[in-house]
Amino acid sequence: MIRFGLSASGHPAAWGAFAGVLAMAGLPIYIHAPKFYVDEFGVSLAALGAVLFALRLIDFVQDPALGWLAHATAGVRQVMVAAAGTVMALAMVGLFAIEPPVAPLLWFAITLTALFSAFSFLTIAFYAQGVAKAETMGKDGHVRLAAWRETGALIGVCLAAAAPTALALGPNPPFEAFAILFAAATLGVVWVMRLEWRRAAPSPAPALAGFVAVLSDMPARRLLIVALLNAAPVAVTSTLFLFFVESRLQAPGWEGPFLLLFFLSAAAAAPVWARLARRHGEKRMLLTGMVLAVIAFAFAATLGPGDLLPFALICLASGAALGADLTLLSAIFARRMARVQPEAATGFALWAFVTKATLALAAITVLPFLEWQGFTGPDSPPQALLALGLTYALLPCLLKLLAIATLATTPLQGEPLHA
Repeated sequence: MIRFGLSASGHPAAWGAFAGVLAMAGLPIYIHAPKFYVDEFGVSLAALGAVLFALRLIDFVQDPALGWLAHATAGVRQVMVAAAGTVMALAMVGLFAIEPPVAPLLWFAITLTALFSAFSFLTIAFYAQGVAKAETMGKDGHVRLAAWRETGALIGVCLAAAAPTALALGPNPPFEAFAILFAAATLGVVWVMRLEWRRAAPSPAPALAGFVAVLSDMPARRLLIVALLNAAPVAVTSTLFLFFVESRLQAPGWEGPFLLLFFLSAAAAAPVWARLARRHGEKRMLLTGMVLAVIAFAFAATLGPGDLLPFALICLASGAALGADLTLLSAIFARRMARVQPEAATGFALWAFVTKATLALAAITVLPFLEWQGFTGPDSPPQALLALGLTYALLPCLLKLLAIATLATTPLQGEPLHA
């Protein structure tokens, strides 16, 4: 049994629970909310798509500003986290459990903007605080904390993905029940973590100096590039996943089980990667996981109608590889922040910015490319379905190989602090 020498409220399990709630407010809401507003209020898909794209742009563009805010208010982080947690809880209730008091599309935009702004601030503050936390946990603190944190996040994604189906069996409308349970869970984890935020101290340096310190450090810059290249494959596959299952595999209805299998595999693998990293080194194990992802995903290009079992195996293997990405890359970056910018809010604001940028870039490049190739759905011509398969499988592999090459040539031990 690992002893952390911490109070109950400071145990890393609390950090895992907080990460799980944050994850429940993340990508799954992009999946559930649009369909909910179409089914309940008759909002058009085209209008929702335009609003979601605009909100996604705002979401990642505002991250540097939220990083500045988290940096500037570090001395009162406990209050700021409580306020942001309350906003996130109320926004989720407004999104799913309240009849829109204005036009549904406008209410959708207002509540999602509040939800993701609070979510982004909490994510930046949470990861920045984790740098100081991990430094108190001994030599392997960053990896151990990341294992708890990212496993909790993956479990949160799984819960959010499965919740509407499970809650449909209850007496209340499923999304209303989900929103209320989410709000209660958010306020609960904010309370459990309340003592952790007291450790934050205001930085004597202005926030701009924090951005400069991170971008002036060669290993930090290269790790941000790795984060960009490594998030891009996930952005591409997330954008095309539903189309691939429905049109390439011709397996409508299997999207949910495959997604759940993928994230459960990642959650199960994350602590295993952490243990291996403590024995063999974070960088070596991260590269191993990234190579596994390339090998597994390359086979997806060969799949066609009815290949459900091979795709399930790919979901298992690529999910396990994702566990390495989430656990070890964030731990490596956090350790670097402990050296170059201990009040790490600005560093993780940049981290969030580059990873979220990939979602917007994928949306405005991959989908228009498939439309240009003639893709319209399951009845698309063969060349369009071929383009879908190659884009879904081989483009992520190419991006992943670039990330592998960048990480392999990035010095992480004994390197100079500045280029």
